[in-house]
Amino acid sequence: LEMNHITKTFGSLKALDDVNLKIKAGEIHALVGENGAGKSTLMNILSGVYPHGSYTGEILFKEKECRFKDIRDSEKLGIVIIHQELALIPYLSIAENIFLGNERAKGTVGLTEDPTTLISNLGVGKQQLIEISKALSKDVKLLILDEPTAALNDEDSDKLLNLILELKEKGVTSILISHKLNEV
Repeated sequence: LEMNHITKTFGSLKALDDVNLKIKAGEIHALVGENGAGKSTLMNILSGVYPHGSYTGEILFKEKECRFKDIRDSEKLGIVIIHQELALIPYLSIAENIFLGNERAKGTVGLTEDPTTLISNLGVGKQQLIEISKALSKDVKLLILDEPTAALNDEDSDKLLNLILELKEKGVTSILISHKLNEV
């Protein structure tokens, strides 16, 4: 992945000013900085949340220029973002959440719960694993995790971080947005 000369403004506020980022395949890369530093904004550009044309600069993925119109565009190439605010539907089951809009899901992330379990009956740690299951079902190549352990206890944080290491062994590149240096 290469992001070159990325600049993003919101009105008169310059959120990103000529940012460059280069990440090798199979790497776990951390973005660390204070709140408001632009970490999430940069990843929202990469994932298509902020579409091409709403920023200046270029994105290259696997040496090809990308001009994403939305998240679906980036997901087609295997770039998947998991936001800090989880996007699960509490009154649907685990299986329904994973398959919703993504009917070719496969594989698990160590969840032992019955797939018919409602999301509302799970803790945040398990919900985070379900978000990762959704990403894996999309044949993820580059996984972006925005403050994934912010609401997790130490045990669930350790499980999640170990899962990222396991994904690296399978060739998945990850970008971890965090301000917890011990995790990095």
